[in-house]
Amino acid sequence: MKKAICLVLCLMMVISILSACSGKKEDGLIKVGIINAPASESGYRAANVLDFERVFTEENGYEARTFYSDNHNAQLNAAREFIADGVNYILISAASSDGWDGVLRSAKDANIRVFLFDRMINVSQDLYEAAVVSDMAFQGDLAVRWLKDQNLPVYNIIHIQGAMGTDAQIGRTAALDREFANGTMKKVVQESAAWDGDKAKDIVRRVIESGADFNVIYAENDGMAQGAVAALTEAGISHGVDKDVIIMGFDANKWALRELLAGNWNYNGQCSPFQASVIDEMIKKLESGGKITDKKVISEERGFDARTITQDDIDNYGLGD
Repeated sequence: MKKAICLVLCLMMVISILSACSGKKEDGLIKVGIINAPASESGYRAANVLDFERVFTEENGYEARTFYSDNHNAQLNAAREFIADGVNYILISAASSDGWDGVLRSAKDANIRVFLFDRMINVSQDLYEAAVVSDMAFQGDLAVRWLKDQNLPVYNIIHIQGAMGTDAQIGRTAALDREFANGTMKKVVQESAAWDGDKAKDIVRRVIESGADFNVIYAENDGMAQGAVAALTEAGISHGVDKDVIIMGFDANKWALRELLAGNWNYNGQCSPFQASVIDEMIKKLESGGKITDKKVISEERGFDARTITQDDIDNYGLGD
C-alpha cells in the first residue's frame, strides 16, 4: 500500500515538473504573451487589436496576456516579464525596429518561441519563428508610383510621418525620400505627427501660415490625413480630385475610403491588420510537431485611387464601420 502511495506521489511530482517546464497550465492551454500598440493609436490598430483578441482565447486553446503600449522601453520590459512568467510564445508588434536583440536572445534561451506581426524588427532571423507582416516599403513604393503617374507640373509635398523608427514609418517614408534626393519632388516640410491627427493638423496649419507653396499632402496614416484636411478646410483651401491639394493616406479605414469615393481625398494605401489567424495556424502546427517553412508571410495589399474606387472596394477592404 505504501509503495502504491509513493508511486502515485512520484507520478504527480513528475507531471507537475513537466507542466512547469512546458509553461502550460494543467488544463493544457498554450500560454501566449502579446505585445501590441494600444487600440487608440488608429483605426488600423483598433482592428488589429480586435483580431488578436478574437483569435487568442481560451475557447481556441490559449491563455493569453496582452500588453498595450507604443513605448519601446515599456514593450521591452513587458517581454522580459513574459519570459520570467514562462509563456510558450511571445507575439510582438514593435514600437521600434531596433533594440530587441537582447530580449529575444533571452526568450530563445528560455525555449520561448517568438512571432512578429504587423511590423518587422532588426534582429537575426534565428531569434523568431516567423513574421506575419505588411510590406511597408511596398506600400510606400506603390503610393509614390501612383503620385508620379499624376504627372503634376510640380510636386511640392507636405510629408507627415508616423512614429519615427517604426517599420511603417520607415517603409512609407523610403520611397518619398528617394524622390526628394533625386530632385523629382520638393520637400516643403517633413515632420512626424506620431500617428496623431491633431499634431498633423498643427503641422499643416504652420505651413499654411508660413505662406509656402504646396500641392500634395502625403500622410502616413488616415488619422493624420484627416487632421491635415481639417487644417486645409479651416483655411479655405480646396482638396481632392481636381482641386488644389492632393490628399494621400494609408490604412484603408472605411471612413477614409468614403472620402475617396466622394472625391475629397485622392489616394489611400491598404494595410491589412488581420494576422492573428495566420499565427494561430503556425502555433498549432508547432504544437503538433510540425515545422514552419515560411519565415516571412506578407499580407496582400493594394492602393486605392479616388477616380476608380467603388463601394464594393469599401465593403470588401475597408476597416471599421
